[in-house]
Amino acid sequence: MELKRVVVTGMGAVTPLGNDVETTWTAAINGVSGAGPITHFDASLFKTQFACEVKGFKAEDHFDRRKERQLDLYAQYALVAARQAVSDAGLPDDENLNKDRVGVIVAAGIGGLHTFEEEAGYYAKNEEKGPKYNPFFIPKMIADIASGHISMEYGYHGPNYGVVSACASSNNAIIDAFNLIRLGKADVMLTGGAEAAIYPAGVGGFNSMHALSTRNDSPQTASRPFSKSRDGFVMGEGSVVLILEELEHALARGAKIYAEVAGGGMSADAHHLTATHPEGLGAILSMRNALEDAGMKPEDIDYINVHGTSTPVGDVSEVKAIQQVFGDHARNLNISSTKSMTGHLLGATGALEAMFSIKAVENDIVPPTINHEEGDEDEQIDYSLNFTFNRAQERPVRAALSNAFGFGGHNATVIVKKFEK
Repeated sequence: MELKRVVVTGMGAVTPLGNDVETTWTAAINGVSGAGPITHFDASLFKTQFACEVKGFKAEDHFDRRKERQLDLYAQYALVAARQAVSDAGLPDDENLNKDRVGVIVAAGIGGLHTFEEEAGYYAKNEEKGPKYNPFFIPKMIADIASGHISMEYGYHGPNYGVVSACASSNNAIIDAFNLIRLGKADVMLTGGAEAAIYPAGVGGFNSMHALSTRNDSPQTASRPFSKSRDGFVMGEGSVVLILEELEHALARGAKIYAEVAGGGMSADAHHLTATHPEGLGAILSMRNALEDAGMKPEDIDYINVHGTSTPVGDVSEVKAIQQVFGDHARNLNISSTKSMTGHLLGATGALEAMFSIKAVENDIVPPTINHEEGDEDEQIDYSLNFTFNRAQERPVRAALSNAFGFGGHNATVIVKKFEK
C-alpha cells in the first residue's frame, strides 16, 4: 500500500523557557537558561537544589476549581499545550472535522509523581486511621490520563493512549502517531509529552543514582553537554503537543504547514538498566532505522538535536554513534543539545526537541549548546564536529534528526524535513 504523507500543522508548549511556542523558541535561539533554585518544595537538604521549572504558570488561569482537582500538574501542562496546538492548527470544532478520525497520544515517563507522593505521604501519617485516599488519586496519577483529558475536552474519538519508555517516551508517541496517519488509521493526531517530576521523590531518586548535576552555586551553567566538567543532567518539566495531519487533509482545509514528518526509528540497547551502550550501538541502530524509514541518506540531514543530557557516559556514546552513522558528513552537520537551556524534561523531552527541530527547519536557524567554556574539552569527544557552542547558527536546514534515549535501553529517533508539495 502507498503510505500517506504526514505534516505538522500546529504546536503548543509550556516549558522552562516560556509558556508558549514562540517565547520558548526565542529564548532558545538566544541561549537563555531556564535553570534556577527549586520552588516546588524545600530542597535545602537535597544534593541538588535547582532545576528547570516552568515559570509563571497558574492553574487557576486555565481551569476552574473542579477541573483543577482532577489534574496532576503534568496533565495541566499537557492540556494547556494541547489547547495551544489545536488553536494554532485551526482545527474546526464542527461537522467539517471527523472527530472519529482524530486521536491523541501524549506520553509521560513518570506521570503524576506529585499526586502519588502526596497520597503515599497521607497514608504514612494516618496509618492508624486506616486507608482513606482521594478519589482522584488513581486517575490523577496514571501516565495515560493526559491523553484522556485532551480527548474528552474536544470529543476526539480516534486512537487514544499514553506511551511510557522513560526519556524516549514522547519520541515513541510521535512515531506512533505518524504511523497511524500514514497507514490511514487517522487523519489528525495530537501527540507529544508531558512531565512534572520536580518533587522530593524525583529529585531524591535521581540524586541517589548520582544522575543529577550538583552545581548548586551556578544553576544556569550546570547543564553543559559535551564539556569535560559536566557532572550530570538538570531536571526540567513541561509539555509540548504537536498536531500531525495527513497531507491531503491539511491541504483541503488550507492549514499552515510547519514541516513534514519524514520518518522514525526505534531500537533497544539491551545493555544496562540506566547507562547507554558505551559504543552507542542502540543509538546507531535507531538513527539508521529512521533514515531508512524516511528513505533518506545521511547526507540529507543538516541538523541533529541530540539527546545530550550532560552526563559523562551518555554524551560520549552519542557522539560515537553519530560518527558511525554519518561518517565524513558528521563534520558538515550542526549538532546541538537544547537540554543545556531547558534541562531534561524526561518523558516530555523528545516532544520539546522535536519542536525545536521543526522550528530549525522552518527558520533555518540551529539553536545552541550553551555553557561550553574554552579549554573545557573531553579527550573522548571529537571537537572537529560542530556542536553549535554558545551561539545559534543560521544555515539551511533541509532536514533535522532528533534523538531520545531512555532508561531500560529505549532509543527513538524522529526526522522532520522542509515541506515540498
